[in-house]
Amino acid sequence: MKRYIVHVLLAAASLAVAGAAQAAIMHFKVDLTGANENPAVNTPGFGSAVVDVDTTAMTLFVDITFGGLIGLTTASHIHCCMVPPTNAPVATQVPTFIDFPLGVTSGVYQNTFDMTLASSWNPTFITNHGGTPATAFADFLAALMAGQPYLNIHTNEHSTGEIRGQLIQVPEPATLALLGIAFAALGALRRRSIG
Repeated sequence: MKRYIVHVLLAAASLAVAGAAQAAIMHFKVDLTGANENPAVNTPGFGSAVVDVDTTAMTLFVDITFGGLIGLTTASHIHCCMVPPTNAPVATQVPTFIDFPLGVTSGVYQNTFDMTLASSWNPTFITNHGGTPATAFADFLAALMAGQPYLNIHTNEHSTGEIRGQLIQVPEPATLALLGIAFAALGALRRRSIG
């Protein structure tokens, strides 16, 4: 019986890892603060974002909420690809995400970008990363896996950025559920072998 449980646990863990590794959609969360800027900015500004990258469809979904800024917004985009907390060049659209709310201290923004289009990128980023949207996307994905990209909101009071946050990958709910099952079964097996 113990051997069967161990095999079930190993299978569940393998499925969880394989599901995470082959997932078409990578989920990221971002906490935006002035303390994350380099150098840090003293601001009551705050924000959060969800960024989903579909590696199959080559899309980038951005959902941002922000408020309390000292200055009025002038731009927002994703910077890449330097080791944090180094300031990095802009990877996505310049001067700002299309239709991002400008001239405000708070707001919300949501958009899906087709990363196969050159217009979704900073032209310099494409040039410096292989010369095509596809090569830029491949380098961007590698940087995401290394935890390098960050989202920044720039204002007229802080032109280099008032609030910023690293894109931190979060596991999919299905992966978490499989890992939870595996850990619960391991706990049951351990209690059974002790008792």
